[in-house]
This record gives sequence, structure tokens and C-alpha cells, in this order.
Amino acid sequence: MKCEEIRELMSDLASGLMGITPEITGHLAGCGACAGKLEEFRQTMALLEEWQAPEPSQYFDVRLQARLREEMAKPQAGWLAWFRRPLLAAALTLLIGVGVGLFFTQHNAPYKPRHEEAAVIDPQTNQSMGPGTAVSDLQALDKNLDLYADFDLLDDLEVQQDVTANP
Repeated sequence: MKCEEIRELMSDLASGLMGITPEITGHLAGCGACAGKLEEFRQTMALLEEWQAPEPSQYFDVRLQARLREEMAKPQAGWLAWFRRPLLAAALTLLIGVGVGLFFTQHNAPYKPRHEEAAVIDPQTNQSMGPGTAVSDLQALDKNLDLYADFDLLDDLEVQQDVTANP
């Protein structure tokens, strides 16, 4: 027999659940390490058999019953107490989902950067003009005419007299 096989059987041999065969006896006679381990196992098993669980005190049952009465006297939280936390988590998850959904689907269209929204098509050349060109600026002002007409702060601005044209 090999040492690995003996080590697997060591706890059964030490506790007496398995009898010692002639093969095991032969191996233990020739291998001092396995014989020493078996003796240590036997000493440990003997020590465990001597150990006894301590008895509870004579007032254990009385204290346990009093503690149980205290716990039963506490007001019960009811079904709403365990329901609040998952409900709050679900509501916050739904709120975040709606917020993200609204962010990416403004006006039922995919999100467009500002520079793409301001791009205007020139009717004469049928080409896209970027923001900042004269035609696109005039078309943007024309689209927002009602907004600028009611904007009283523009009337209060002082015009610079030395500016004649944009460079």
C-alpha cells in the first residue's frame, strides 16, 4: 500500500470504523511517518471521546422564555415594512430608466448634436451649409422671429456706433 491510500483511511482506522488489514499492518511496520500519524489520530479521537458538553444553567429556560415574551410583545411591522424597500428600489429604477429614455429620444428622434441641428440646406446649390454662414444665420433668425419680437431686452441694448460691419 502507498502512503496516500493510508492517509485517506487514517480517520476510519483511528476511530475503529475500519479494521486493520495485513496490508495496512505491513505498511505501518515499514513506514514510521504513517504509524506516527495513526497514533496521533488515535490520541485525538480519545480526547474527543472524553469531552462532554457543558450543561446549561438552571435559569436558562426561564431567561429564554422571558426573552421570547419580550420579542412577541414588540409591535409587528406588518407587510408594508418589508414591501417598502423593494418598492423604493423599483421606483428609483423606473425613474432613472424614464430619464435616460427621455434623454436619448427627444421629440421621437435620435439624439443629434447641436452642430447637426443648425445645418441648413442652401436652396440654390442644394448643399448643406454649416452654422455661422450668412444664409443659415438668416434662416435661424427667421424661424425664431416670434421669440425675438417679444424679447424686450434687445430694445434696451445700446448700439456701438463705431462698428460698421463684421470682419
